[in-house]
Amino acid sequence: MNQYDLVVIGAGSGGVRAARMAANFGAKVAIVEDRYLGGTCVNVGCVPKKLYVYGSSFSESIQDAIGYGWNASLQGFEWSRLRDNKSNEISRLNGIYDRLLEGSGAELINGRGTIIDSNTVKVNERTLSTKRILIATGGWPRQPEMPGIELTKTSNEIFDLERLPKRILVVGGGYIAVEFAGIFAGLGVDTTLSYRGPNLLKEFDREIVDQLIHEMKSKGVTVRLNHRLHGFEKTSHGIRVDHSGEETNDLVVDDVLMAVGRVPNTFGLGLENTQVSTRDDGTIEVFENFQTRDSSIYAVGDVTGTVALTPVALAEGMAFARHLFGNSPSAEVDYDLIPTTIFSQPNIGTIGLSEEEVIARGLRANVYVSRFKPMKHTLSGRQERSVFKLIVDADSDKILGLHMLAPDAGEILQGFAVALKAGATKADFDRTIGIHPTAAEEFVTMREPTRVVGE
Repeated sequence: MNQYDLVVIGAGSGGVRAARMAANFGAKVAIVEDRYLGGTCVNVGCVPKKLYVYGSSFSESIQDAIGYGWNASLQGFEWSRLRDNKSNEISRLNGIYDRLLEGSGAELINGRGTIIDSNTVKVNERTLSTKRILIATGGWPRQPEMPGIELTKTSNEIFDLERLPKRILVVGGGYIAVEFAGIFAGLGVDTTLSYRGPNLLKEFDREIVDQLIHEMKSKGVTVRLNHRLHGFEKTSHGIRVDHSGEETNDLVVDDVLMAVGRVPNTFGLGLENTQVSTRDDGTIEVFENFQTRDSSIYAVGDVTGTVALTPVALAEGMAFARHLFGNSPSAEVDYDLIPTTIFSQPNIGTIGLSEEEVIARGLRANVYVSRFKPMKHTLSGRQERSVFKLIVDADSDKILGLHMLAPDAGEILQGFAVALKAGATKADFDRTIGIHPTAAEEFVTMREPTRVVGE
């Protein structure tokens, strides 16, 4: 009963995909999960986050409607209704994951899996013997050590607050911090975004991010860069933030969201009982075909330090299962030109090299930039601006990077990502007829470069 071909630890995107496919290929599979089906993305990540982005954006949409002739007004917002409707949707998705696993023939075991040795996993009182183990436990919010850190929340708890705060401090400079700052500001919360460094979203194209910061400020977010925090203290007025050096500008809030990165979720996993090696940041080292230094143990997804995106974990889980159980010669995933969207307000969509990366690599490129007010805002009266950007290799005419700040950037980006994967050149874009009137047509109507870089 406890003999398996594969035991998967972690029922997130990568783990579920690997377990289902392996079972479909005829393997006897068990998948172990101690929290919730679907992992971070479904439960405390991309899915509820985007629902909250939608929810918060209605505050502007209602105002926009006035310019289109609607006698509309904001009549208040009920946090508990949004929160509970979100929870119902997540429960529905959990059920879908459960049925998918059951339909594939994989056995779901609820509990924390601990690796006893290279071929044994213990869950509760059960001991599972297996030919192979797949670790797909994902990441976990990082909590820095500082006074009063217990007063703060992480992205695990922020979706289910008992009540909506009047004032919130969001700490961090990555996509989670930026997205939640936009969410809370849109819901009417007095929102401050604090980051210790000089730039938000430091891996993204600066021209795009600089415009986003401008838009965030115009939507009511107080953005504090180079802002050093030293701790938090509970007072009768709320949580006082110790940001020494700025004592004249006291900061008291009702909630603090710490969005300062994630760490691999390997606590209590039992890696010390194996030959599995980890990097300095705790991520698991994997080599060819996602195999660790322990020949019977594999790992996929965020726990390996790969690109932390759900579709990447899905691709890795699928490649792993096809290789081991589907007769595929290798478990290869193409990590080149991965499209990414930040669900800020407005969204950032990006694929390929940023202008800063082009310069750092010593490449010479023509940069095309279009800045405009979205057509929708010509009647709404909103001053929000979009920025579209193409970076083109000056010698080969190949598109090196495509970036945008715009509503629905993710929807626009997906088709262009296919074009870039196919090796599209600027000439290909130029001879493509645009769809008018759309924002996306800007990418096929840019004729003259704004500047040349790398000369």
